[in-house]
Amino acid sequence: MNYPTPAIVPQSAVRPLPRLLLLLLCFAYVVPGFVGRAPWKSLDITTYGYALALNRGETSWLTPMLFGMSPDTEGLLPYWLSAWSIQAFGGLMGAELASRLPFATLLWLALMATWYAVYYLARSPGAGPVAFAFGGEASEVDYARAMADGGLLALIACLGLAQPSHESSSYVVQLAAVAFIFFAAAAIPRRMGGALAVAALGLFMLALSGAPTFALLYGLGAAVLLALAPVDEQRRRDTRIAAIAFAVLALASCALAAYLQQWEWRLLPVSEFRNPHDFIELLVWFAWPAWPLALWSLWIWRRQIANRRFLHRHLWLPIWLGLLATANTIVTVPADRALLLGLPAFAALAAFALPTFRRAMAALIDWFTLLFFSVAALTIWVIWISVQTGVPPKPAANVARLAPGFAAEFSMLPLIFALAASVAWCLLVYWRAKRNRPEIWRSLVLPAGGTVLSWILMMTLWLPMLDYARSYSAQMAAMEKVIGPASPCIAFQDLSRAQLVAMQTHRGEQPWQLVRAEDPGAAKCRWLAISVDGHAFLRPSDERWREVTAVRRPTDRDAAIVLYRRQRP
Repeated sequence: MNYPTPAIVPQSAVRPLPRLLLLLLCFAYVVPGFVGRAPWKSLDITTYGYALALNRGETSWLTPMLFGMSPDTEGLLPYWLSAWSIQAFGGLMGAELASRLPFATLLWLALMATWYAVYYLARSPGAGPVAFAFGGEASEVDYARAMADGGLLALIACLGLAQPSHESSSYVVQLAAVAFIFFAAAAIPRRMGGALAVAALGLFMLALSGAPTFALLYGLGAAVLLALAPVDEQRRRDTRIAAIAFAVLALASCALAAYLQQWEWRLLPVSEFRNPHDFIELLVWFAWPAWPLALWSLWIWRRQIANRRFLHRHLWLPIWLGLLATANTIVTVPADRALLLGLPAFAALAAFALPTFRRAMAALIDWFTLLFFSVAALTIWVIWISVQTGVPPKPAANVARLAPGFAAEFSMLPLIFALAASVAWCLLVYWRAKRNRPEIWRSLVLPAGGTVLSWILMMTLWLPMLDYARSYSAQMAAMEKVIGPASPCIAFQDLSRAQLVAMQTHRGEQPWQLVRAEDPGAAKCRWLAISVDGHAFLRPSDERWREVTAVRRPTDRDAAIVLYRRQRP
């Protein structure tokens, strides 16, 4: 038996969110975090360092090396994209910003791909609303657009998306690739040629960004679901051809990854698998508020999920992606980056919960969201005011304790953006509270708006503090005071990739000359830099070196660089 849909939606409930407002929301979410900051540790600055080396022709494109060290994360594509962007736009906007441009673009495309994925899933058989006896039910297209709006709002609202998605790392490439594949599988068979082209792009991106196993499993699973999902008779042949194409593309992408020696297993030993308590704790905050809505969706659509005759794509495609991401989170590290790939699936399932919401549940979400994000925004403002003025004194004292040496500077432009975002939040709350809204996406407007508000405030008011805490700028400036204004040769030993890139890029046009301590050229260097790992570090064996000082990162006392100076004979 093909169970009817639980979605009872009138035409009045599917008015779409205005396109301009939705695009402005995405723009306000994507741009802050990529613009106006220094490279952060450690993935962000490491990607920048390898991209610079590729751009300058200092290393091979197939086996990139940085001071003799290969990347510590799998995948070549992130470094290629960053290097190509520096070549194309570095002269226009500077190398740092140009290196982040591909990742900002990919985040934007991931949001758009998720919107279109939910749109096409909502138009698949079994996903539409119940037909009323006397008419008045939502039309197919309007219903799909409203559902897609809800899915995109759910994705933006996820708390865990903000920070990892604004890094220059392979995980942003993987997120975009997953969203592309998700869209392609949802759009078939309505968009055959374009969908298969996007699927090929996504699968090859995923395989070349460090996740070939995920690409293989996701591609083969999508192929099976396409082959078994119900479709119109006139589209059945095209769908089966697309399923075969999905499987072939998944195998081909993994074959390319293996040929380029980019297939490495990252499975943890069974004894180190993440336990259920840790996973649930991560899921609760990382995928909030999408995960409770996704669970409700699984419950309310349970009869369609359990239907053995039909594998409904609008349910099983996000379920399969969510299961893969969940398993990946348990058996690999880092767990939060692995869970990142499941957020489009959680957002899609959350969207299919919206047509079944009761008014009391929607009101509960609204009130909780209003209180949570209003308190968060007020906290950000109070801490900023305290740091700027000293009133109230306790927040400023806490910042001074956590980031010793930080000196606040006032800037008008970030303040204007922060004020504009705060006013927009107040207007959004007024719009939502002034009357009962019938739109099915209404319950996710405040969560998405609150997340964007908090992110903008952090990337404007708190950006100097975050740069001071998360970048190497303060540590490099302290090193320059010790070494002096000249551009000397510095031998190094046991430094991380991020520390080396920070030393290499800190002085701009007059960089320090860095030489490995074991190389013959190190004999000409008057300075030696050694990393401190915890409280133990390897002292140089040459007795002619005299320890000068340990230059520490202000927010990480253990991440110090010990400087030695060669004693004159």
